[in-house]
Amino acid sequence: MMAGERNPASCYLDERTFRLCCQLFLQHSETIQDGWSWEQIKGTDEGFMKKTVLIPVKPSVHESSMQDENMVPDDIQANVEDETAGVQAVCEIHAALRYEYHVLYSCSYQIPVLYFRASTLDGRPLSLEEVWSNVHPNYRQRLQQGPWDTLTQQEHPLLGQPFFMLHPCRTEEFMKPALDLAQAENKRVNYIVTWLSVVGPVVGLDVPLSYSTEVSAPD
Repeated sequence: MMAGERNPASCYLDERTFRLCCQLFLQHSETIQDGWSWEQIKGTDEGFMKKTVLIPVKPSVHESSMQDENMVPDDIQANVEDETAGVQAVCEIHAALRYEYHVLYSCSYQIPVLYFRASTLDGRPLSLEEVWSNVHPNYRQRLQQGPWDTLTQQEHPLLGQPFFMLHPCRTEEFMKPALDLAQAENKRVNYIVTWLSVVGPVVGLDVPLSYSTEVSAPD
């Protein structure tokens, strides 16, 4: 390697670094009350990050068109958006789904993996087809056509229960450019924040911007 040439940023991390990244992530989650927690498997050293959210089911195209939305005056839309019980109101008008997200460390891939399960409020698990239907169309095209052809149903490695997962085999394709850019700009980023900001929205999990600005990389 020539003098002055940078080492490429590694898109892999060891389990200790994973834990440290999660710890910093969870500290900020507690600060902003974002609902993440660490779940320890009883009697073992294994654990994972967990968050459960309620996601309102969006009306179908036949139930709500852009024309209907445009017909609502701006002042009424503003009033609706300002409702403190907005989420609850939406859940009462439209059905809601419960999504439970788990962030695990994969020893074989040496990267984090996002597992999740989804159900109706009465506890009925969603099928893979129903989960696909709730993926945003833009992401769905990427998942089905590549490189995101990796949404599958598998057994949770720590719980032994059926979960959905975004397979980690494509992680390098988006993490390496992101980490190389951070290195070129002399920035130290928290791997979990960068990674989850990319994979989370694919399956309805939003990561507030403050994680990117407030959560540091582990020493």
